[in-house]
Formats: sequence, structure tokens, C-alpha cells
Amino acid sequence: MLTGRTAVVCGSTQGIGLATAKKMATMGANLVLVARNEEKLKLALNDLPASSNQHHSYLVADFSDPLALRTLIQDWVDKGNVANILVNNTGGPKGGPIKDAAIEEFTDTFNQHLICNHILVQALYPGMVESGYGRIINVISTSVKQPLPNLGVSNTIRGAVASWSKTMANELGAFGITVNNVLPGATNTVRLKSIAETKSSKTGDSVSEIFDEMAAESPMKRIAEPEEIANAIAFLASPEASYINGINVPVDGGRTKSL
Repeated sequence: MLTGRTAVVCGSTQGIGLATAKKMATMGANLVLVARNEEKLKLALNDLPASSNQHHSYLVADFSDPLALRTLIQDWVDKGNVANILVNNTGGPKGGPIKDAAIEEFTDTFNQHLICNHILVQALYPGMVESGYGRIINVISTSVKQPLPNLGVSNTIRGAVASWSKTMANELGAFGITVNNVLPGATNTVRLKSIAETKSSKTGDSVSEIFDEMAAESPMKRIAEPEEIANAIAFLASPEASYINGINVPVDGGRTKSL
């Protein structure tokens, strides 16, 4: 259970982020939702369980502006707030082959993912140390084990985040803070639909047909639901995962061909 813990969950108005926030709320955590759309944040906030009399809140942040995020999260910490759990979860860049990617696609995605993750960790880990409980979970991609076709920029930046995470795990482990990555396979989210729509426009196949192709790549012959990814994230955030540190956890139905 997570009663008495506070969890900051990024990208939490839809998909995996929202499913994770709901799961952690059912486990008793106080949630701080982070996303750029305030109206969607308010709707998501109202949808969170609070059976343990938790206090849920939100922060409006656009990860395309790392400096503004740093000011926002530092102000939150300066007001005496402490987060015991951080879920770094941000939508990926547009698809496409790496040979055609513009330089700005790499720099923008690097800022939105690695730099913003780093800003949040730097602001929040001292409170984790002081409170005696710390869990950092980064939602990235199975591409860190096996690059995915036509996701050149994403493959590159996700790999950087994975290496950053492992390094951070080595440094923060001495304080009892764990840092792990969850690697979702094809999951029923807005981003997956967007990728399928882009592919559909190029191939002429329907979105439904493309979803079926994605499902066929998994031994389980289906794509995941956001709640299935959220269950893995919530476990890594729990006391039961206290000695799991510095690893990648694929949640992909067995699609990734490597161990």
C-alpha cells in the first residue's frame, strides 16, 4: 500500500499516466498530477479515488519549456511539499526514419524527456532522502532493448533516458531510493492511435488493420491496456519492490525478442 505517500505522476490526463494515477490512488497515495492542459487536469483530478481521505492536486507544466518546469517544481518544493514517488511519463515524438529526422527533433525530444526528467529528480530526490522513501519510475519504451522501425528519434532519446536512469540508480541507491524503467509494448493509447493513423496515411491500410498487425507481434496476440502498464509501475512504487533497482521492466506481452 501507498497510504501516506505522495506521488507526482507526469502525463497524467490520459493513457498510461492517468491509469497509473488511478491505481496509486486506490493504493492510498496522495496524487500530484502533472500535464500541460489544465482543463484535462481538473477532469482527471475529479476522477481519482480518495477512499483513504487523500489530498489530490495538480501542476500545470509544458515539458517543451524545461526552464519553466524547473521554476514550477522548485516553487512547489519550497512551499514544503515532498514527493516520495516520481513517475516520469511523457508522450513520444512523431514517428519516421532516423535518416530523415531534423536536428530540432532530437534536441526538442531530448529536452522534453531527459532534461525534464532530470529537473524533476533533482528537485524531488532530497525530499525522498529526508522522508526515508523514494521511488523513481521512468516510462520509456521497449526500443531500449530492440529499436523499433520508423521511430528513429524516439529510439535514440529513449536509449539516453535508460542510461541516465541506470546511472541515477547507482547514485541514489545508497539513500534507499530506487530508479527503474518500465518499457510498455504496444498499448491502447492516444499516441498508439496517432502512430497507426500516420502509418495508415502512408500505406492505405486501415487503423484497425494496423492495430491487428501490432497485436500479432506479441505472443499474446493483443495490445496492452493502459491499466496493465500501470500495475507494473505501481508495483515498482510500492514497498514490496524495495530491492528492485536500476532495471528495465518490459510490459509487452513477450514481444521483445531479447531477455
